[in-house]
Amino acid sequence: MQNKGAIRLFAILLALVCLYQLSFTFKSKSVEKDAVENAAAVTAHIENDAERDDAAIIEKVHYLDSMSSETVYNFLGIRKYTYKEVKSREINLGLDLKGGMNVTLEISVVDLVKALSNYSRDSTFNAALALAQKSQENSQDDFVSLFGRAYNEIDPNAKLAANFLTPELKDRINFGSSNAEVLKVIEEEADAAIDNTFNILRTRIDRFGVAQPNIQKLSQAGRILVELPGVKDKDRVRNLLQGTASLEFWETYENQEVYPYLLEINQVIKEMQTTSEDVASDEAAVEADETVAEASTDEQTTEADDELSLLEELETTEADSTSIDENTDLAKDFPLFSALTPNVNNQGQLFPGPNIGFAHFGDTSVVNAYMNLPQVRSLMPREMIFRWQMKPFDDAENFYQLVALKVTTRDGRAPLDGSVVTDARQEFGQSSATAEVNMSMNSEGAKTWARMTKNNVGKSIAILLDEYVVSAPTVNGEITGGRSSITGGFTVEEAKDLANMLKSGKMPARVEIVEEYVVGPSLGQESINSGLWSFAIAFMLVLAYMMFIYSYHAGAVANVALIANLFFMFGVLASFGAVLTLPGIAGIVLTIGMSVDANVLIYERIQEERRAGKGLKLAIQDGYRNAYSAIIDGQVTTLLTGVVLYFFGSGPIKGFATTLIIGIITSLFSAIFLTRLIFDLFIGKDKKIKFASTATKDWLLNSKVKFLEKRKIAYVISSILIVGSIASIATKGLDYGIDFKGGRTYVVAFDQDVKVAEVSEALAVVYGAAPEVKTFGADNQVRITTNFKVDDKGEHVDNEVEALLYQGLQSMLADVDQDTFIEDYIKSSTKVGPTISDDIKKSALIALLLSLVIIFLYILVRFRDWQYGLGAISALAHDAIIVLGIFSIFSGILPFSLELDQAFIAAILTVLGYSINDTVVVFDRIREFIGLYPKRDLNTNTNNALNSTLRRTFSTSLSTFVVLLAIFIFGGETIRGFTFALLIGVVVGTYSSLFIATPIVFDTQSRAKKIIAKIKK
Repeated sequence: MQNKGAIRLFAILLALVCLYQLSFTFKSKSVEKDAVENAAAVTAHIENDAERDDAAIIEKVHYLDSMSSETVYNFLGIRKYTYKEVKSREINLGLDLKGGMNVTLEISVVDLVKALSNYSRDSTFNAALALAQKSQENSQDDFVSLFGRAYNEIDPNAKLAANFLTPELKDRINFGSSNAEVLKVIEEEADAAIDNTFNILRTRIDRFGVAQPNIQKLSQAGRILVELPGVKDKDRVRNLLQGTASLEFWETYENQEVYPYLLEINQVIKEMQTTSEDVASDEAAVEADETVAEASTDEQTTEADDELSLLEELETTEADSTSIDENTDLAKDFPLFSALTPNVNNQGQLFPGPNIGFAHFGDTSVVNAYMNLPQVRSLMPREMIFRWQMKPFDDAENFYQLVALKVTTRDGRAPLDGSVVTDARQEFGQSSATAEVNMSMNSEGAKTWARMTKNNVGKSIAILLDEYVVSAPTVNGEITGGRSSITGGFTVEEAKDLANMLKSGKMPARVEIVEEYVVGPSLGQESINSGLWSFAIAFMLVLAYMMFIYSYHAGAVANVALIANLFFMFGVLASFGAVLTLPGIAGIVLTIGMSVDANVLIYERIQEERRAGKGLKLAIQDGYRNAYSAIIDGQVTTLLTGVVLYFFGSGPIKGFATTLIIGIITSLFSAIFLTRLIFDLFIGKDKKIKFASTATKDWLLNSKVKFLEKRKIAYVISSILIVGSIASIATKGLDYGIDFKGGRTYVVAFDQDVKVAEVSEALAVVYGAAPEVKTFGADNQVRITTNFKVDDKGEHVDNEVEALLYQGLQSMLADVDQDTFIEDYIKSSTKVGPTISDDIKKSALIALLLSLVIIFLYILVRFRDWQYGLGAISALAHDAIIVLGIFSIFSGILPFSLELDQAFIAAILTVLGYSINDTVVVFDRIREFIGLYPKRDLNTNTNNALNSTLRRTFSTSLSTFVVLLAIFIFGGETIRGFTFALLIGVVVGTYSSLFIATPIVFDTQSRAKKIIAKIKK
């Protein structure tokens, strides 16, 4: 092997990189283990088990919050990492493994278009909107494009600009603007609204207090994906995500005006704490500790009801705060300043502006509680209120500034809100290097704005979004006419974000939840357990299988490659920040089973070379060289399938595709290069290497099966299976999951066994129609599917459906209240809107067809003969139809779900990838035999090629089948239908490679030769 040194160096470097990336996961788990131990020690004195468990959870959160900005990992003395940084680099678990909420939001662009037109009543305009909405149900194009086409279709001569001659757009649209120019402006506004919504949601989620949230824009225009691990309060999340943004403008106090009050507040709190030490009991302190921990997730704390308990909770919170631990004397003498650092310079001089101080994010709740004490509120003017800056001001993103606002209205509201803003755009100032924001207001807003700016020259006006300060520009002079320029050293992106936020109050871009997936923590833990069990069992089976088939020597080398492959896979997953899901674990296990194929191909080739009389060194060299073609062809076709899955799948399916792609690449490196390095090392030390065990060395060695003579029998069997499958699909149909038909599903666990018929009848009363109810795993757990109000876009409709679910099942729940039912008895829930389901169907169809086309083209290019492509595609179609038919025939008969959903599409595509892998290996050997024995007839060469690959075919198929069987049995109910499809696919795919694909190639090539011979005559 050439370049051994380079390959060895690359392997070492790759191992070091993977070890480095995985070290963050180990360190994160170590800190979390310390948090659990600390919580157990702190709460050990609590006698009540439930109270102790709740307190332990709170203490764990406090501990991890306090460690967030602390260095927990010093990498070789080169780089220090805080817990927050370590946590962000660990391997992320998907929601199906740790519980949480996955939501797909869609921004209502139609509402935006209506608002931009000032709600035009033009009949053509409104008819085009209605037609575009209808077209959107069956199209993946963005709404603005659909609207433009609909408008032109209804009246090609109509002027779209006539509907948008509003004050807000007068600088960009006039009566002479073409329809294309108007649509471009609308598209820009829609993009800005989407960007703004994304930024608002990201900020809200960051404030929500969820560990490792994920928010991203989807490829479909106007859709945003939000993943929130570990959340339980679904109602709160829905309100958080769908709530309208609140934009406000406030006058402010200057720092020097507020500082004297802060000094008084310190003294009052100090006196109150001294008094409270004499009257507070330990029990009250524990209760207050629980209260403040629950309140700490919301940074804007409500006013305290009980003075004594509030002081106790402050004392408890201070024990965990970051600042106070550093200076105990400061905490005693200046309790407020121990949490809130005043805005002063090193000489003790106050900085100008409305920022009165800053606090660590772990201390903001302490400051909030202090400021809301009745004694503290009585010290300050009634007009003085406080709000935090939206973004941290330090590079480490740990500290937030507090701003003092001035209430100037009788009702306590902001004097101006976002409804007066007509436009806001990012532009460049006098220096092209600096960006600024130009803002326009309507006439009513301009009057108030002129008064506010006149009264606050030299001071700041704070701009708030969702009660957080996004900017506090200084007023240079009175601004009349409603046009303002906001500067502040913005980058272009910062200016764009601020402009979009300013426009958020004017443009009502309504946000709707079109898809929702919730997994309870208990079901997530069950998935982890079942996934790990299936993984461990499958891995051990593969290791044992390789040792049994290929002896202790070669089997051990293959197992080293498998273990290295597993290590590399997790290292690469960690470095890419990929999310590990339950289908992802299935992808890893499947990759392990399929990666055996490369070792099998190499070992079988080496044995052939040894039987031909070659020495060990030459046999290994030629065995590797001759196996490369089949290995690469087989793995590339599976890799292409994985790529298609990645681009057209979503959620867990994308996780499956990610692990499949990474696994194929790392398995190629491990199987081809690492094993070769080990064998070369053995040869250099003159060690003997056996490539087959005594029990299996002659297994299928000299088989003489006449495959082609039996092809007509196979054609008949396959025809019967295909016709039966098509007939069942046409008559009985397929059990479509909500991914394809829309609706809601709930997995509900009861305290006792239930009958599905009784559950269905009970829910028919509240839903008006009987939902589909199936046993899900144990007899006390059911999956309920309903399309009740799935088209309703009301803000609280999801909560209504859950309330009716509880009402219908209440007789089976004993004394369980609704909140407990939703939190503890609903193990998971999924909602898929009709638009999303249409998109999923289209994506699935595109993925399937694209996979077939790509595979056909690859086979055509590699084998340069269309007959090979035809044989491969025919076998793939054969496999897909039969798997679909089995799902149709046995749906409702087998004791597990056989629904068609996104996971099933992933399974079908994986089956196709596996089948083509098997087929390509056979094709490669046929091509080789034709080249080696040109004088033999095609029948002989084809049969000999099939027989020569039989050991490899059964070794790979058997190992993969065993792996999948372990997943099927131990992998849990969630992916049982998924693995069942893969099991059937392996059997059918192996059969079709031998009896369908190759015979079709033989028949078409034979017929082509006869036609050519006739033409020549």
